[in-house]
Amino acid sequence: MSSWERWFAEQRRAREAAGLQRVLHPKPVDEDVVDLAGNDYLSLSGHPEVRQAAAEAALRWGAGAGASRLVSGTTALHAELEGELAAFTGNQAALVFSTGYHANLSAVTALADRDALIVSDAHVHASLIDAARLSRAEVAVVGHNDVDAVRGALAGSGARRAIVLTESVFSVLGDAAPLDELAAACAEHDALLLVDEAHGIGVLGDGGRGLLHARGLAGGPHVVCTATLSKSLGAMGGAVLGSTGLIDHLVNRARPFIFDTGLAPAPTAGALAALRRLRAEPELAAHVHRRGAELADRLGVLRSAGAVLSVPMPSPRTALGAREAVREAGVRVGCFRPPSVPDGVSRLRITSRAGIDEQRWSRAVDVLADVIDEHRRTP
Repeated sequence: MSSWERWFAEQRRAREAAGLQRVLHPKPVDEDVVDLAGNDYLSLSGHPEVRQAAAEAALRWGAGAGASRLVSGTTALHAELEGELAAFTGNQAALVFSTGYHANLSAVTALADRDALIVSDAHVHASLIDAARLSRAEVAVVGHNDVDAVRGALAGSGARRAIVLTESVFSVLGDAAPLDELAAACAEHDALLLVDEAHGIGVLGDGGRGLLHARGLAGGPHVVCTATLSKSLGAMGGAVLGSTGLIDHLVNRARPFIFDTGLAPAPTAGALAALRRLRAEPELAAHVHRRGAELADRLGVLRSAGAVLSVPMPSPRTALGAREAVREAGVRVGCFRPPSVPDGVSRLRITSRAGIDEQRWSRAVDVLADVIDEHRRTP
C-alpha cells in the first residue's frame, strides 16, 4: 500500500469515528419517497413544460454547448434566459454560468484583487468563501448578520475598493440577511454589496423575484446579485445580475466564465421554461411559505425566511439516525454535519415544497414530527 493509500484510510477512519463520513446514495428514477432534502422548492424540475423544453433544446442544439461562451458556446437560449432573468429580478443585465458556484467565483474574483477588501458574513456559502480566498484580497470575516461589524470593517478600508458578501436567505439556518442596513452601510462607504439569492429567487418577494427586489434594492448602484438556476428554477447553472457595466466587466475578466464551457442547452431551456412558469403562477412562493410555517410549528423550531428549515440535533450520529429513520418511513431530509455547518451544530435540513399533494405532505409532516421528537431525546 502506498503512503497515499494509507493516508486515505487514516482519514476515513477518523471521519467514521467522529460520525462525519459521507457516501453517495444514487436514487432510482421511480423512487417512492417524499423528497424534502433537495432544493427544488417549487417542484418545477419535473413540470411537464420544463421537461419538454429541456428535451427539445437537447434535440435541437445537442447535448452540450460545445465551447466556452466567448468562442462559440453562447446560444440564443442563453441570451433569452439572461434577458428574462434580468427583467424578472429588476436588474439591467444578467450573465449565465454553468453552475451557481462558478457565478460566485466569477463575481468575487473579477471584482476583488490584492488591493481590495472583502467583508464576509461568517455564514456565507462555501463558493463565496473559496472565491474570497482566490481573489487574494484582504478578507475580514464578521459575525453573522452583524451590521455594526460590517460598518466597522468598511470604515477601516481606506481608499480600497470594498465588497460585502452575504446571502439573502442563508442555506443552513434559513434566516434572512438585514439587506436594508447592509445596503445603507455600503452606500455610505462606496462599497459593493454582493448578495447570493440562491435561496431567495422563486421563494421571496413579489411572485418570487427575490429579497433584493422585495426591499427595493435590485438594480441599485452598489448592489450585485448572484443566483442559481438549480433550486427554485429546477435546472442547473447560475447567474450574476446587475448593471450592464458589471456584466461587461465579467465577460472580459471572470476566469470561471472565460475558460469554462457554456451551460448546456437542456438546462438553459429548462430554466427559461421554469422562469416563465413562475411568472404564470406567482402563488407558488406563498404556498412554500405556508407549508414551511406549518412544518416549523409542528417541529417546534423557528420559522424560516425562505424554504429552508433547520432542526438542531444533539450530535452528528443522532442527526444521521433521524435521517435514516425518516427515510425508512418514506421521507428524505438533509443532514448537515461539520464542516458543512457554520456554527458546528449538526442539523436536519428540511425544505418546504410546493407540488406535493396534500395527503403525502401531511403524512410527511407526521413522520418528521414523530421521528425528530424521539431522536432529540437521544443523547
